[in-house]
Amino acid sequence: MTVTLGLVQMSMRDDPKKNLEKALDMINDASRKGAQIVCLPELFNSPYFPQDEKVDASRYAETSSGKSARALSQAASDNGIILIGGSIFEVDGKHFYNTSLVFDEKGKMISRYRKVHIPHDPNFYEQNYFTAGDGFKVIDTRLGKIAVLICYDQWFPEAARTCALMGAQMIFYPTAIGLVEGMEQIEGDWQDAWTTVQRGHAIANGAAVIAVNRVGKERGMRFWGGSFVSSQFGTILAKGDSTEQVIIAKVSKALGGHVREGWRFFYNRRPETYGKIVERI
Repeated sequence: MTVTLGLVQMSMRDDPKKNLEKALDMINDASRKGAQIVCLPELFNSPYFPQDEKVDASRYAETSSGKSARALSQAASDNGIILIGGSIFEVDGKHFYNTSLVFDEKGKMISRYRKVHIPHDPNFYEQNYFTAGDGFKVIDTRLGKIAVLICYDQWFPEAARTCALMGAQMIFYPTAIGLVEGMEQIEGDWQDAWTTVQRGHAIANGAAVIAVNRVGKERGMRFWGGSFVSSQFGTILAKGDSTEQVIIAKVSKALGGHVREGWRFFYNRRPETYGKIVERI
C-alpha cells in the first residue's frame, strides 16, 4: 500500500488569523495534489515567540477546542484527509503546552500530543513557555499507524524507538528550526545533522519519517525549511527548499515490514542491558 503525504512548509507572521488562513489554503492545495495525510509545521499559527527569553505570548494561546482546532477539523472533513495540525500554543487551565492536534478524514480529533522534550538554549527558550508532555502516542488510522513528535523530540532516538515499538509505521515531526544570526555553526552543518539524525531514526525503526519545518526570517532567526520525507531505509523521497511550498511524497508501507523483518533490529534487542538509558545524569 502506498500513502500520499502532503507537507505544508510555510512562513508565519505576527497575526494568528492570517497564519491560520494561509495554513488552510495550503492544506487545500495539498489535498488537490492528492495528499491523504497532511502535516503543518510547529506553532503554525504564531511567530516563533520562544526566541525571546520572556515575553507575554498569551495572545497566541488557545485551547485544544478553540478556533484553530475547529478550523482544522473542518479542513480535514472538507478534504477527506488525515490532518496533523503541526502544533499550537495550548492553554489548559494554568498550564501551557506545545501541542499537536490530529484529525481524521471526518474531522474528528483523534489525538492530542504534547511535546515531551523541551529545549532551553539561546533563541530557543521554550522551557519558559511550555510544560512538558507526559508520554508518546500512536494513532491507528485507516492509512496505518502514525505517531507525532515535535521538533526537539527529533534529536532523541528514545522517542522514535518508543513510538516504533508501540507500532508506529510513520513518524511525523512538525518543526521550527533554523539559523540564529551571529551564532556560528562550530560543530558543523546544523541542517545536515538535523536531516541525518532523522534518517537514522527511520532506518533503526523501519518507520517512514516526515519532518515539516517552517521557513522565513523572524527577527534574529532564519528558518531553513528543508522539509523532507525519509523512507524506512533512509532514502530521501522528497525534500523542500527554503521557500514556502507544499511537498508531496508517496510512501510504501510494505518497505517498513521488509526492513524490520530483514534487519531484525527489534527481534535482537537486549532490553535487559539498557538500564543506563533511563537513568538521569
